[in-house]
Amino acid sequence: MSRPVQPRPLPRPAASVWATGQQDTQTQLAEGHYLPDTTRDAAGMPPAIATHAVAVYTRPGDTVLDPNCGAGTVLVEALRAGRHAVGITSHRRWWPIARGNVTTAKRDGATTDGMVLDGPPTPAAARLAGLTGHVDLLLTALRSPCPDRADQPRPPADPADRSVTDLRAILLQCRPLLRPGGHVIVTVHHQRHRGYLLDLVGDVLATGKAAGLLPTERCIALLAELRADRLITHTSLAQRRAAARNQRTTGHPISLTAHHEALIFRAPAEAAQAAALHCPPLAPLPRYERAHTTAAQRCAA
Repeated sequence: MSRPVQPRPLPRPAASVWATGQQDTQTQLAEGHYLPDTTRDAAGMPPAIATHAVAVYTRPGDTVLDPNCGAGTVLVEALRAGRHAVGITSHRRWWPIARGNVTTAKRDGATTDGMVLDGPPTPAAARLAGLTGHVDLLLTALRSPCPDRADQPRPPADPADRSVTDLRAILLQCRPLLRPGGHVIVTVHHQRHRGYLLDLVGDVLATGKAAGLLPTERCIALLAELRADRLITHTSLAQRRAAARNQRTTGHPISLTAHHEALIFRAPAEAAQAAALHCPPLAPLPRYERAHTTAAQRCAA
């Protein structure tokens, strides 16, 4: 008779504010030996945020999944922390970049397994059936359907609609992959649309609950340097001048982005336990360096 799978307690973070902005994102990418094209992923998760989340909510040897991985910062930081990493991206422009970043991490000494699947999250998640009940952390950023480059025009439609809809589909498809009590972390970058601040945090909380997840924490992941009791924003001179112009025009103070919000969920132990007891044994993740063809061949390896 199989013994019930018990969720493993993890230490709670000491504070709800993560000091993840001590360096600007460009410096983090450069010091992490990321491919230069990684900077084009404007919606990607800064490496320091991924590093903190992986360190607090997983242990060495655990498996981290980013079902909308973009250029692959979550995967790289998971590998460097001694975790297995699985990424999915439906954008062809990001797959070779994420793959290249994972290869670089392996070359720099990461010994755990990592892979990147291309294609929509729904069929890709189906190809990960061997991981059912074994993913310890699903870590991803809420991605806007707006263009990846900040200098491209935004579509007139509400940018919250598609991003939240995509997240809902992702969570529902990947939910069975979580282990009993496994964590889901979604980071949210605040956005405005037609002058109004979108309630993306509320949308993500509702989406997580609809997927059967339990909200446990809401944290602030800083993008600004915490220096004593002051926050030093990492903004360019052009951004500061633009904010000053807008402030003079509107007569209202203009706030520059200084943080992302991190919403932490946990899978109910009972439902996840039932899924784990009925899933096939976990097979080792395919070695990334063996895979040089298609994503389907990598997954089947």
